[in-house]
Amino acid sequence: MISRILFACLFLGLFTAGSSLSCKWMDHKFKQHNEETLNLLETMGNNSTNTTEVEDTVAFPNHLYHQASKASAEDKLAFTVQVLEEVAALFEEDHSSASWEDSTVRNLLNIVNKQAEELHTCIGSHSHKKKNSQLYFKTKMYFKRLSDDILKKKGHSAEAWEVIRKETKAHLMRAEQLVSSLHTAN
Repeated sequence: MISRILFACLFLGLFTAGSSLSCKWMDHKFKQHNEETLNLLETMGNNSTNTTEVEDTVAFPNHLYHQASKASAEDKLAFTVQVLEEVAALFEEDHSSASWEDSTVRNLLNIVNKQAEELHTCIGSHSHKKKNSQLYFKTKMYFKRLSDDILKKKGHSAEAWEVIRKETKAHLMRAEQLVSSLHTAN
């Protein structure tokens, strides 16, 4: 809770200092933070005591990333922000069955929330959820299925969390591709 308040204060301070800082953050810091998050996910996988596989019943949404890749720059960012927020929501669920250190999960959440907040400041003030509601809704439903069909149906087991960890890694790699495409386009 305290870390969220700290990040909110940091976010407010950066925002009032000037919005140009935020987009510079996207160009210079997003990849660095994403690499840190991927490393944390790798560490979590190395610490996993999972020996059995859960059948992955939710197909990875390649079509959503394809659709987002053809969208405007602001819609790409809005999609990436949504993915980051959805990932954070997943990792806030009960992960006590996973063999991960709580500090590692907290670090992961802090970085993912920081990325979402900073990228959100690069988006114009109008609501992109309404502008591209089809993409927003489909993405929301995909993550709900991950939560319901993988985590909840499997009792938040270590095996289910391993599926979520792997899915999250794939999402972060795809999100980095989207954000990088904006950087190279500038």
